[in-house]
Amino acid sequence: MIKSLLIQDYALIEKIEVDFKSGLNIITGETGAGKSIIIDAMSLLLGERASSDVIRKGADKSIVEGIFEINKNKKVKTFLAENELDDLPELIIRREISSKGSNRCFVNDSPVALNIIKDLGDLLVDLHGQHEHQSLLKKETHINFLDGFGNNEELLRTYKWLFTSLNKLLAELKEIKDKDAAYKEKRDILEFQMKEIDAVSPQPDEEKKLLEELKIFENSEKLLGLTTTIYEQLYDSENSVQDILSKIKNDLSELAKIDSSFNESNNECESALTLVNDISDFIRTYKEKIDIEPEQIEAARERLGSINLLKKKYGGSIESILELRKKIGEEFAAADNYSLNISDLEKKINAVRDNASAAAEKLSKERLKISKNVKKEIESVLAELGIPNAKFEVRITQREINQNEGNSLRFNNKNYAYDSNGCDEVEFFISTNLGEDVKPLVKVASGGEVSRIMLALKSVLAKNDKLPLLIFDEIDSGISGNIAQKVGQALKSLASYHQIIAITHLPQIAAYSDQHYAVEKKTIEDRVVSSIRKLDERGKVIEVAKLLSGEKVTDTSIKSARELIETKA
Repeated sequence: MIKSLLIQDYALIEKIEVDFKSGLNIITGETGAGKSIIIDAMSLLLGERASSDVIRKGADKSIVEGIFEINKNKKVKTFLAENELDDLPELIIRREISSKGSNRCFVNDSPVALNIIKDLGDLLVDLHGQHEHQSLLKKETHINFLDGFGNNEELLRTYKWLFTSLNKLLAELKEIKDKDAAYKEKRDILEFQMKEIDAVSPQPDEEKKLLEELKIFENSEKLLGLTTTIYEQLYDSENSVQDILSKIKNDLSELAKIDSSFNESNNECESALTLVNDISDFIRTYKEKIDIEPEQIEAARERLGSINLLKKKYGGSIESILELRKKIGEEFAAADNYSLNISDLEKKINAVRDNASAAAEKLSKERLKISKNVKKEIESVLAELGIPNAKFEVRITQREINQNEGNSLRFNNKNYAYDSNGCDEVEFFISTNLGEDVKPLVKVASGGEVSRIMLALKSVLAKNDKLPLLIFDEIDSGISGNIAQKVGQALKSLASYHQIIAITHLPQIAAYSDQHYAVEKKTIEDRVVSSIRKLDERGKVIEVAKLLSGEKVTDTSIKSARELIETKA
């Protein structure tokens, strides 16, 4: 329920703060005082669109803020959690409209998009009157009202679980079939790619090794010439390095016998001679292995060409080629299981579809039974509210489809379209005048008659409707006397299940209030200002007296007001 409402710099309102209580909250005031402005501001808070025209002249922005008690509202708490908003004992919704055209929305001081507070509003408030925020005037909500009246929660829970399971399996089947179709479309290409890669069968480090081999093959003549020259210079020619070092070594040995200081040099020369011999052995061995074979060079070049062609086509590196080959292999392996998986899934789908069809059929039968009771009760309440010749119908239909059109549920030997509520489409129809055919409720003219129809529907559905706050504007249009008293009784009864805020001009309705508020218009410094105040018991009597006799309150009107209020207590 709403605990308090703040409206600042909105239309004729400079600033008002009003606290609401549970039960029946009645708002009265003379025509033009600003009662409808309060309802308009509430609509703004519930997510209706607004322009900067609503901003009070001279102000920079309009602010509307509502504080709601949500401790027992599980739907709101779930919504807050899903949208990562703070779950506090009180829910604070604030809307700011700037003169610059900006529109800011907040939930518990966190900035949110407009659709968030609109969705929250749908979970908190049902506003009836000259506004669009009327859930019963949305055809898609009728099935929920009907189910609420009939306590179909358990049936719905079972069906919705089957519906979710079926959709999950169907999505899984579609995914596998899409993969299978995609695989079949490119199977020839995949086979060609696989064969082309396998024909070359490149190895991870092969390219580097081939390039090194080619470099050696292509420079074999140079390698042979240079190694021959080096070997001759080091070992195999007159005055080779080996011969010279051997002579020097002998001389150093003689010198070391005479002077031990030559020992180190003698040893170093011996090491140098050993190193030259080692190099000579390596050069000789390498030179002997050099074998110029044109066929080897051509084979290496062809192999590199094949690898480079694959690189150009499949990703620029051997690694990417091998990764593609692995992926193709996995696709072929997965494709082998597609038919088996499809067959298994189709069996599961058929079993779940059969159960979902049975649950949908059971729901449909229960709704048909409920609809007859709803018709009787609503027509009875409408008669009490001054629409004695009203006819009310609940039409339940199903859309039969050809099995080839898409997924369906089947019962009564027919295939039906379905959604999360089953196979039924529910719509309320009404006629309020004798001799007229019933028409869709969503097309009924707006105004007081609509509000009374809503009141009748709400009265019948009240015990199961979970919206905590109902707001009625212009509910007394075109009624008076005994009918007004009936409307007041209906509102009072409805207030046992919901918090009610209602605007009225009739004393017969106002007398039923649990809390009474008066909207007044004053001129302050040449400007009109609307305000609202909560009335005490004496104030309520005086306000009801004004509704009975006009602005001039007499002792007689006060006495009549007091008697009227006491009869409602």
